[in-house]
Amino acid sequence: MTSTTPTEEDAQKIARTVVAERLAAGAEVTGPAMSVFWHDDKLGEGQEWRVTLKTSAAVRDQLANRIVELHPWAGGAEVVASPVEWAIDHYTQWVEKFTAATE
Repeated sequence: MTSTTPTEEDAQKIARTVVAERLAAGAEVTGPAMSVFWHDDKLGEGQEWRVTLKTSAAVRDQLANRIVELHPWAGGAEVVASPVEWAIDHYTQWVEKFTAATE
C-alpha cells in the first residue's frame, strides 16, 4: 500500500505509527518527488514524499483507514494498493507474522 505526503516528516509519522501498531510489517519513505496534479479545480505542482507499506489482506482496510486518520490532507489522502502476485515464502510469512492481530 502506498500514500504520498507533503513532507518527509508526515511520511515518517505514518510509517512509524502503522508499523508500531502492526498494521504494516515494514515501511519505506522515499522522496522528494516532483508532482503535478489537479487540486480544487486548479493545476498545481510541488514536492511529495511516498510511504510504501508492507501489509497483509487481513489488516489492509484497517491500514487504509489509519493512513487517512494520520494524513495531513483531510479527506484527500492518496491511498492505493496493488495485490502481490507472487512473493518468496519467507517474505510472505514475515508480513503475515507482523501484521497479525495482537491481544
